Amino acid sequence: MSVNSSAPLSGPVAVEVKVGEKQKNWSTTPSHIVHHFGTSGLAVAVATAVTHPLDVLKVRLQMQFVGQKGPLNGMGRLFLQILKKEGPKSLYLGLTPALTRSILYGGLRLGLYEPSKYACDWAFGSTNILVKIASGAFAGATATALTNPTEVLKVRLQMNSSMKQSGSIAEMRRLISEEGIRALWKGVGPAMARAAALTASQLATYDESKRILIRWTPLEEGFHLHLISSAVAGTMSTLITAPVDMVKTRLMLQRESRKVGSYKNGFHCAYQILLFSCVINLGCVLPGCVYRRPPRTL
Repeated sequence: MSVNSSAPLSGPVAVEVKVGEKQKNWSTTPSHIVHHFGTSGLAVAVATAVTHPLDVLKVRLQMQFVGQKGPLNGMGRLFLQILKKEGPKSLYLGLTPALTRSILYGGLRLGLYEPSKYACDWAFGSTNILVKIASGAFAGATATALTNPTEVLKVRLQMNSSMKQSGSIAEMRRLISEEGIRALWKGVGPAMARAAALTASQLATYDESKRILIRWTPLEEGFHLHLISSAVAGTMSTLITAPVDMVKTRLMLQRESRKVGSYKNGFHCAYQILLFSCVINLGCVLPGCVYRRPPRTL
């Protein structure tokens, strides 16, 4: 019995053919997996090395008003203060754990995104925007949970210039001996939430931005298309995750925040930040506020 190849397939035969085609598209080799994870990690590591001074400034800005009083510094003024008091090398504090994290986190996050998207396509038969968001959230949260110790070491070194002589290994030993091994996973909850939101918004926005640009503009696959799509994705993800990133940094640097007490969890940390912002801008008006606006001098 002959089968017309041009006739549409239906029923179990169509399902079997569809599954077979997906399995064929998803089949890969160990060398392909290593290449995919390796290139992802290398790309993130290069970006980290270039932007690390900005990350140091970000952490310092996020820790302003922790246990101290005074006017908020802008990024420009803080940059000049670091150069004057600590020297240019301080802008690269925590670079070693940052690069280590980038290779591991970047490889895991970007490496898990495509397989997760393919798995959703195989299970649900769709790769729409919701599938991309779910795949990105899963990849980002998983990668963050595994690499959280390197993130804790990074922010500790970035915040304390006196540690630059001892290095990340000595800081990790000191951290474990004084605060316990659980300290390496401080802030892992907000960090996972941030990574899920970051990866979901970044990767999904990148895919959708590229699709829209190809459809509605003369841009074609190439450098300019990737550059614009990346800029849109980076801007959106930063705006979305900035509040959670603040909470994550405060929790990881609890030792630096003892003067104002310990944070019980991410929600308590966010509440305390809002309380203090209330004091600075409006005075103490929320219930339970332990801060007091300093008296004005005549």
